[in-house]
Amino acid sequence: MLKRPFDKTKLPSRHVTEGPARAPHRSYYYAMGMTEDEIHQPLVGVATCWNEAAPCNIALSRQAQAVKLGVKAASGSPREFTTITVTDGIAMGHEGMRSSLASREAIADTVELTMRGHCYDALVGLAGCDKSLPGMMMAMVRLNVPSVFIYGGSILPGKAPAHADIPADFASRDLTVQDMFEAVGRHQNGELSDAALEMLERVACPSAGACGGQFTANTMACVSEAIGLALFNSSGMPAPYESRDQYGEASGRAVMDLIENNIRARDIVTRQSLENAARVVACTGGSTNAGLHLPAIAHEAGIEFYLDDVCEIFRDTPYFVDLKPGGQFVAKDLYEAGGLPVVMKELRKAGLVHEDCITASGRSIGEELDRTAREADGRVIHAIDNPITKTGGVVGLKGNLAPEGAIVKVAGIAAENQVFTGPARVYECEEDAFEGVKNREYNEGEVIVIRNEGPAGGPGMREMLATTAALSGQGMGKKVALITDGRFSGATRGFCVGHVGPEAAQGGPIALLKTGDVITIDAIKGELSVDLSEDELEKRRAAWSGPRETIYSSGALWKFAKLVGATYKGAVTHPGGASEKHVYMDL
Repeated sequence: MLKRPFDKTKLPSRHVTEGPARAPHRSYYYAMGMTEDEIHQPLVGVATCWNEAAPCNIALSRQAQAVKLGVKAASGSPREFTTITVTDGIAMGHEGMRSSLASREAIADTVELTMRGHCYDALVGLAGCDKSLPGMMMAMVRLNVPSVFIYGGSILPGKAPAHADIPADFASRDLTVQDMFEAVGRHQNGELSDAALEMLERVACPSAGACGGQFTANTMACVSEAIGLALFNSSGMPAPYESRDQYGEASGRAVMDLIENNIRARDIVTRQSLENAARVVACTGGSTNAGLHLPAIAHEAGIEFYLDDVCEIFRDTPYFVDLKPGGQFVAKDLYEAGGLPVVMKELRKAGLVHEDCITASGRSIGEELDRTAREADGRVIHAIDNPITKTGGVVGLKGNLAPEGAIVKVAGIAAENQVFTGPARVYECEEDAFEGVKNREYNEGEVIVIRNEGPAGGPGMREMLATTAALSGQGMGKKVALITDGRFSGATRGFCVGHVGPEAAQGGPIALLKTGDVITIDAIKGELSVDLSEDELEKRRAAWSGPRETIYSSGALWKFAKLVGATYKGAVTHPGGASEKHVYMDL
């Protein structure tokens, strides 16, 4: 095999492999079985979020081996390392969810520190769970090294057994973890037996891989391709398919080409590529969490791309990919229909894609789409001129209740149900709300308010899937609305508004609400308001006693609460690319 020559005089790894002074460092590499040639090749970090916490990441260690083969075949020396994940499906509905968003920052920080400490020249990052995807991409953009992202793949859909206790609607559809959360609500409502719940929990998640609907993991996997950091079509294949290894090996080879051509992460992640990514979130009815993660990725590049900018793109993007939770299909179905390349090909037909953006392959988005032969199937991927709805599946809101904005997923909600006015029922935290829902304390037509769950005030900006799924399970998902300064799972359905800012801990209007205040959510006009005068709001603000005290007075969550910024800017914890005084690759 012909070795590719690389000039290391300008690569970071020269600091640990080149010259007489680095003999002690080289001795460590020899200790790990590396050859002289391997030591003097570019060193490529292969970062995975492998762990045994959940099925999302369980396949990543094996997939990393394929990436390493690709790096080696293209004259690089892969150096595998791992970082943490907090898996939302396990963390959901209890105190553990406070760790979720903070883990995104920890992932980016630990990948950065590992890369810096060992002077690696490039990065291939593998991730499989909600926060690990944006966290890994944030690290790539922060370091601005040649980078390729690869998703671990989605889970296979579950199937309910034929049994008298299993309701027909569960038996007739593909199952995801969303169905299990909603099954809890059905069980609380007396519509699902203990035996049925136990049978469903055994079959809902039958394999390795991340949650199968267009929840946060699959949404951000689509983002990784649309933004250009992942090879086209690499994110669609389910995790158990060992043929995913071909994408792993190709990603390893691709990163070596990026080193050779000095194409770095910020050459790929630009304002235009972020807009492409937001288009894809909108047209697939993706997770509202993208409204948090896209600004955070932009922040690492020093690009101001906030919630308003994301929502502006959502506003004029048709929704035409029929995926759960608002639609019918799962990630495996999207892959079999041609995957994200076919989706972006439809967007291009309407002039909604920046085609000149470079991708991890070295080719532009336009060139990649020219290579895409398949067309929309009209079932999973509708034609863009015959969309499910004419505007995006996610909508931004503003008003006197959310001066800094809020976000709501409307995919699967009929237009006549996208305006809701009702009296508030205020809860001070998610646990109180879940108990209230479980005990049916609320009335039809109310707006359930869950506050003190923002990034700082929670701390941690928890997702409210347990509560929203319980509402759906009780058959009330369309009969009440819910707003929070926290977040929602990508699996949430129903009229649920998240990211209300400023959050309660910062004295935002959500902190001033009282049960009975009349709230209007208008997803058509993009408004979130409360029927209170400015004088009344000021009077309540003057009487406000300040943020609720939490039990987190030390440790990582205390640190996160102290550092975290506004939700609409991505809930980030450092000044970002705009404040840099050096570029890692050029040190």
